[in-house]
Amino acid sequence: MSALPVLLPGFEGTTLPSWLASRLADGLAGVCLFGQNVASDEQLRALTGSVHAARPGALVASDEEGGSVTRVDLATGSRWPGHGTLGALDDERATYDVALGLGQRARDLGVDLVLAPVLDVSSEPDNPVIGVRSFGATTELVARHGVAFVRGLQDAGVLACGKHFPGHGATRTDSHVALPVLDVDEATWRARDLPPFAAAVRAGTRSLMTAHVVVRTLDDRPATLSPVLLGLLRDELGFEGVVVTDALDMQAISAGVGRAAGAVAALAAGADLLCIGNPAFPGGYDAEAVLDEIAAAVETAVADGVLPAERLAEATTRVAALVPG
Repeated sequence: MSALPVLLPGFEGTTLPSWLASRLADGLAGVCLFGQNVASDEQLRALTGSVHAARPGALVASDEEGGSVTRVDLATGSRWPGHGTLGALDDERATYDVALGLGQRARDLGVDLVLAPVLDVSSEPDNPVIGVRSFGATTELVARHGVAFVRGLQDAGVLACGKHFPGHGATRTDSHVALPVLDVDEATWRARDLPPFAAAVRAGTRSLMTAHVVVRTLDDRPATLSPVLLGLLRDELGFEGVVVTDALDMQAISAGVGRAAGAVAALAAGADLLCIGNPAFPGGYDAEAVLDEIAAAVETAVADGVLPAERLAEATTRVAALVPG
């Protein structure tokens, strides 16, 4: 059984590499865009068109939050306000309209899966990675605007991916560089961090992204690798969509269990679509070699009985059903 249908790599360059076109033809789930892939609107439409031509139904994903986080408008900056501004304005219609416009632009450029909204409650002033990417510091505010953003994106015909479950807003560590630990009692986490994700599920978000964050009161493993937390997402919140991992090349995973072992553990825990990350990140790596390494590790785990074949099949089916519209 191939692992390609549950893998979402990044790559370098502004055209589709031949190796990536080949993996797409073999069933690769899709690609994740980063700044190095975008030179102009015309170029990006050609690139995303080549992805979809290589495999109709392949996903093109991009971080498009508005504000400081954009890939398609990296050179000029996003034309839409970020979550923090929208939360301060506190006009749900404005948030919906921003998400609708952002989603329409993404769709026009060939993006299918928008990795937004941020559903983290910004409860830690010294948080180095969330901050104004959050709608704000109160649970109710984040939940309301998260729902508006999900609806705006999906009404535009793209897929929303709320993030970062189970909440990255109360940490003081950036999971790009280390493993954050959330030392908070379960009651506080349930009251403060969980409701925006529950609200997004009720609003029909098609996917949710995990955080490489340990909620120590629930599990010693990061959420991406935690059957406890991903089980709660399915069983308690009733989420039936696709669980997308945050990038496996982030130090919270790659410097711990490693990318390949992390991929196997994430699937075993209940994740469906594995975002590999950005090979142009400082330090860099060979995107083709890492994709093949991860695919081989997953396929070996299935062959050896470490990862149930039914779990990989379930993830494959969920990802295949992740179609815009």
